[in-house]
Parts: sequence; structure tokens; C-alpha cells
Amino acid sequence: MEPDLMTSAADAFDMAGGVLAALWTAGAWACANVWWLALIASLLLGGWEAVQRRLAAKALAERTCVELVPSGQFSPGEEEIWRHGMQLIRAAGSGPWWTPRRARTLRLRLRADGSWPLTYRIEAPAGARALLVRSPFGPRVTVTRAAPLADKKRTHVVRAVLALNGKPGSRLREVPLEPDPLQPLVDAVAGLRAELGDLAEVCVDLSPAPRWHLALRRRQLLQQARARARREAAREARSLSTESAGSLGQLLDPAGRGPVLLPPRAQRIDRDRALGNLAEDAGLMRVQVLVRCASDTAGRAEQLLALVNASMDVYAGASRLNSQGWSLGPVRIGPDAWPWRTRFDEQWTRALMRPARSGWARIEELAGLLKPPTAAARMPVSETQMPTYERGKDLLPQGWYQGGDGRERLLATHEDDTLFEVQSGKAGWGKTMRAQVHAVASAHNGRGLAFVDPHGDSFAEVARYLAHDDIIDRIALFDLTVWRDDELLACWNLLDMAGGQRPYDVAAAVVDAVATALGWDDIAAPRALTILTKAVEALVAVNTAAVAAGKPEGQATIFQIRPLLTAPSFRHLVLRALDDEARRWWTSSFPDLPKDGLLTVLNPLERLGASPVTRAFLGCPVSGYDIRRAMDESHVVWICPPGTGPTDRMLITLIVRDFLRAGLSRRDLPTAKRRPFRFYLDELISLDSGASTVIAEITEQLRKFGCRLHGMTQLLHRLNPATRAALLQNASCLSTTAGSTEAISQITSQWPATTITADDVAELDRWQHYASFTVAGTRVGPLRIRGPELDEVFGTLARPARAGALKKAALQNAGARPLSELTALALAQEQTVSGFLTGLTPPATDHSQEQFA
Repeated sequence: MEPDLMTSAADAFDMAGGVLAALWTAGAWACANVWWLALIASLLLGGWEAVQRRLAAKALAERTCVELVPSGQFSPGEEEIWRHGMQLIRAAGSGPWWTPRRARTLRLRLRADGSWPLTYRIEAPAGARALLVRSPFGPRVTVTRAAPLADKKRTHVVRAVLALNGKPGSRLREVPLEPDPLQPLVDAVAGLRAELGDLAEVCVDLSPAPRWHLALRRRQLLQQARARARREAAREARSLSTESAGSLGQLLDPAGRGPVLLPPRAQRIDRDRALGNLAEDAGLMRVQVLVRCASDTAGRAEQLLALVNASMDVYAGASRLNSQGWSLGPVRIGPDAWPWRTRFDEQWTRALMRPARSGWARIEELAGLLKPPTAAARMPVSETQMPTYERGKDLLPQGWYQGGDGRERLLATHEDDTLFEVQSGKAGWGKTMRAQVHAVASAHNGRGLAFVDPHGDSFAEVARYLAHDDIIDRIALFDLTVWRDDELLACWNLLDMAGGQRPYDVAAAVVDAVATALGWDDIAAPRALTILTKAVEALVAVNTAAVAAGKPEGQATIFQIRPLLTAPSFRHLVLRALDDEARRWWTSSFPDLPKDGLLTVLNPLERLGASPVTRAFLGCPVSGYDIRRAMDESHVVWICPPGTGPTDRMLITLIVRDFLRAGLSRRDLPTAKRRPFRFYLDELISLDSGASTVIAEITEQLRKFGCRLHGMTQLLHRLNPATRAALLQNASCLSTTAGSTEAISQITSQWPATTITADDVAELDRWQHYASFTVAGTRVGPLRIRGPELDEVFGTLARPARAGALKKAALQNAGARPLSELTALALAQEQTVSGFLTGLTPPATDHSQEQFA
């Protein structure tokens, strides 16, 4: 056996010697041909890199892009963000099998250019399109395909690469979802101005974690952790030896031997703790963050970049996002300098992932960047969302808004977008002033309007700003607050037929108006409703005959209802103007009615006629007031009712009801010819008492006929429920000043719960409002604004010296005459009508006198 073993050992030795000799020979040849080997290796690596770059360029040329637009209620949970993050990782890995690792990327682009607060786009391989359009955020995020960006060239551009700095495996801070983690970035770009060419973009590139790279990194971290554990054990052993050296002499036994001291052993390492954020595969990704800011104004790009970099501090924890590069005095060496700029531009353009600049992060660490802004974010309002008010641009000023850079601008909405508005809040805190600013702007836009002011002060306040030639010719004032005999007053005959209306329409409108004001219907007051209807129909027939005869001054008014019902002689004359069918009710049914049943109709008319102003306004035959004509010719009408008492509210109801009648009558016009017309109703509580259903019907029915309504009230909950519901349902603008939380909550309940509460509004200072608007079909706000004032908006338009001329023209356009003259005319109108009817040809058969005997 021994010779065989020796022979085997000799063979093995010879073999090993041969291997060593061959290695020596190969090494010598390599050393002799080292340059050739290096050249071949360089060519191979260069060829491989060229192939990889070509394949990457081909893969990155076929990309899909979607834009995520969140709703005002968007408030995702951690699970939704996790699912979205996993979807993004899978989308990043989509693509043909030959796609290089560096091109398997997905880009989240957060962009602001002053035209929109912050847009959120996802750019991914074309194969991920079907995956991206199915958002786990549900219906509160709209996913739309987006075209590639085509930016104009800016004069000043700065760049930055934000790298993850920290110990390997360390985590970024997990930022809570409320307030929104994107809020610092939103605030950083809030001051961008599109007119200055400002632009800020943050691109977060994501890529799936390579398994071999991840395994290597984990092995390195575990080795480092074990090395630290061994060093710590050795340090403890040395410390223990030092501490015990002084006491060994006391512990020696008689044989001179001391106690046996065992050195500490290295502790077993905790794998999850050692690996940190690399412990689990799920949710792990490679990340690189690129930032580019630009502007056409020197210095603004650098300022924007500094703000964006500061906004990323919200993620700072054991690891943080730091800008790469270094500074030498005033010189910054980084992505803006050669040769790093070329690499940055390639990454920016192609979304390439550079392993040397990418870090490792988990979905929960970047949760704030993996979603669009939520409802918890305070988003600024850009010029694109709400324009700045400029005269001549068909805009309505809404209020002064302070942007992120501290500048105030006067927000405005387009005339055609502003349909119905509700204002609520304390008395004297700016509701009426804001409405006056609206009205003046609309008048200068060439639009028509009617402003109903129960206090009668507003016309004097706006007169100086309306005293322009293009408005003087179309303004009319109906001021029922006059009381001196020489003061001028216009008139309105509810039964006037001079405008060519259909008799049935006029009669129905008057009956509906009176019945609405008094609360009559077929159940509550059927007899009174019938009597009123027949009386109005009869007087309308008289007026039709008077106009046909060329004698409009012989028309009856509602005050002739009393002699029609109580004076047989006058009634006999009226029957001359009726046809046989209409006359039959008066001759057969009316005599059987009890006399006390007439009082239900007569009493309200007596109360109206008791006021000299109301008698003069409603008791004259030919109207100066014609709201339908004002609508069609874009007149500016100012109406000042006499007060807010029960009888005054009845008159107001007649006026508001006529708004509805005139609006509905525009169905005889083609849609394109229905000029927009606005109604401004101040002190809605006083207007709504009798006309509750009327205001609701205006908001529900008149939009299609070109009518708009703006209502102001101190206590919205005191309005009739039908009115309140209709206003809130159709309002394109909701506004409130400070007030009681009970009153304010009527408005704030219409806004998302995460935005503004009643307590927030209750703390507002005077002239401050919270308001929401509708612009191009999209709700904007609620926003905190400062109410506009007439002088600061229209100061250059003020013509105080022409205010008197404007009022004179407004009264003249309304056909106003002295109060004493109109009063005398109204009191004598019964005799005037009788005189006209006496001249009519009597009917062929007339037995009415015997019937009434």
C-alpha cells in the first residue's frame, strides 16, 4: 500500500507543478501582451455598452404618458398608495425582453409653470399603458392620456440631482398623509408666474430592484454588521480585562491560580435591523430624483431650485434627499457644470437610471410622491384656473386673493360661467359692496341687469362709476323711496297691453303674482282666486280694446278691480268690452256670490292703494317699467322698493314674479338672441317672504332663457326651504363672511369637509370672505378672499361730476314724473276708463243691467 500511496502523491505533485507552470506561462504571455488584451477588453466593453445604449434608446422612444387629476374629495389611505406603488414598480419593468435594466424605468413628473398649481404625470414603457389607466385610487382620480411635453426654451435653467444620503439600509422619514406630504412642494411653486417664463419640474424615476444587485448589497450589509459585532465584542473584552486586572490579586487561590475569565462572544445580529429597508423584496425599488427649474428672469430659476430643494426636507430621517455636488465659494460644481451636465440632460430626456446616482427606497418612504395632491393640500389658484380681472375682458371681479409669493390679484370669473350666486354673512361686512362691484363690472361689459335694493342706498354709491355715455342711454331708475310731491317716480301698470303681449299671458301673470304674494291656491282660497281671475281677465280685455283704439291712456290698472266688483255702473261699462263667453260668468255666476266674499280680494288691494307712492306707481295706465324690454335691450335697471313691511313685501313679490314671467316669455326668441340678464336681490329674507317659490323657480327655470340671479342674505337658514335648496343646488358661486356658526354652516356644508369649517369662517375679519367658484365647469375653492371695493376696482372710471346727470337720465329713461302728478292721474283713472268705455259700441243684446238690478 505504501508504494502506491507514494506514487499517487508524486503524480499529484507533478500535476500541480504542471498547472503552476502553465499559469506562469500564461501570466508571462499576458504581461507581454497586456496592451493588446486591454484593447480587446475595451472593444468588447465598448461594443456591449453601445448595444445597451442603442437598445435603451429604442425602448425609451416608445413611452406612454398619463395625467392624474384628483377630485376635491381625494384622500387616499396607506393601502391604496401601497397598491399604486406596486403597480408602478410592475409598470416600470414592462417592456420587451431585450430592454436593458437602465431603461426599465417609470417617471413621476411633478410640474408647475404658473398656469396650474401642480400637475402629476406618469411616464412609463408603452407596454404599461393598460396597467396605468386602471388606477387603484378609484373614481376620485381621473386618469387621462397625455401628449408629450413640448416646452419653450427658457433663458435661465438650473439643474439638481437629489440623492439618498445616509447609512446603507437607512430609511427616509415616513411622512404622515395629513397634512399632505406634497404641501411643501406646492408651497414652493405657489409663486410661479407664467408671464415670467417660470417653470419647476421634479422627476422621480423608479426602477425594479435587480435581484443580483440586491443580494450583493444584502451580503455586504450583513458582513458589515458581523464585523461591527466582532469589533464590539473585542472592545468589551478589552474593557473587561482592564477593569478586572486590579482585583485579581485578591482572588488568587493558594496555588497562585486566578479565576478563569472568558472573553465576551459576538452577539447574534438581527437580520432585519442590519438590512434596514432592504430586508424585504416587496415594495423595494431603485430611485433617482432629478430637478430642473427655469425662468426668463435672471435669478428666479436659482430661487425656485432652492425652494424645491428645501421642500424635500420633509422626508429627512436617518436618510435624506440631498442635492449632489459641492460649492467652491460662489461657484457651484454639479449637474450644471461640464461634464456632468451632458449626463444629466441625457437622464432628463430619456429617463435613464444611473446606478451610481440611484438609491434604494420603499413604497411607504415615498408615499407622498406616489400620489397626486390630496384634499388635505392647500392648492394655490393659478391664472389658468381663475383669471385676473381686467376691464373689457367680459369678466366679473370676485375678490382679492393673496398668492404664495404674497402678491394680491383680483380674481375674476367669466360672465357666461357665473350663473347663480349666494352670499351670506354679517350685516355690513361686504356682501352688498361685492354685489355692487359685480353689477358695475357687468354694466361696463355691456350686459343688462336689475338690482333690487330694499334700502335704496346702492344707486347713489354706484352712480359715479356708471356715469358713462354707453350706460347713460340704457339705465333706468325706479325709486319708490320718494315721499315729496316734487320728487320723480316712474310707474308700472301690471295690466298694460301696450307692449303687444297676449291677453292670457298678462292675466295669468298678474293672477299668479297676487296669489303667490297672498298665499292663495285652489285649496286655501278657491273663491278669491276665481274672482280675481275673472276680474283681471275683464280688465285685460278693456286694455286690449283701449290699445287697439289708439288710446293707451284709457287702460285700467289693478286698482280698477275694486269698482269692477263693487260699482254696478262701472261693471256694466266693462262688460261692453267682453265677448259673450266672458260676459256670461258676470251675468250668471257673479250675482250669486256673497258680498263678504269680495273682501278677500279687495282688502289687499286697499292696503296697496293706501300708500300714495304705491298708488302712483301701480295706478297709472302706461308703464315706464318693462323688464322684458330691459332684458332684450340690455338695460341697467335699479329698483328701490319702499320698505320691507307686509304691504311692501306684496309689491316686491309682484316685481320678482314679473322677473319670472318676463324670463319665461323669452321662449319666443331663438337661443342665440337671448341676451344674458342678471338679477341682484339684496336682503333675500325680505324678498323671499312672499315670493319664496318665485325665487326658486327663477334659479330652476330661467338659466336656459339667459337669466342669472345673485342673492344676498344675512341668515340663509331663514329663507324658505324651497328657495334655499334651489339656490344651493344651482349656485355657481357660494360666499360667506363671518357670522354665527349656525348661519355659516349652511354654506360650509356644501364644501369638502377637509377644507374650510364654520369655525374657520367665524374668525374672519371684516371684508374677508370664503368663497367657491365655478370656472369652465370646474369648482375652484373655497378660497379666502378680500372683498373688492368700488373705488379700488373702478377708481379710474369714477365720474362724480356726472352722477347727477346719470340719475336724471335714469329717471327720464324710466318715464318718471312728479309724484303729485302721478297720484292725481291714478286717482282719476277710474273716470278715465269709464269715459273710454262709454264711447265703445254697446253689444247687440245686453241684458246685463237687468241681471244686476
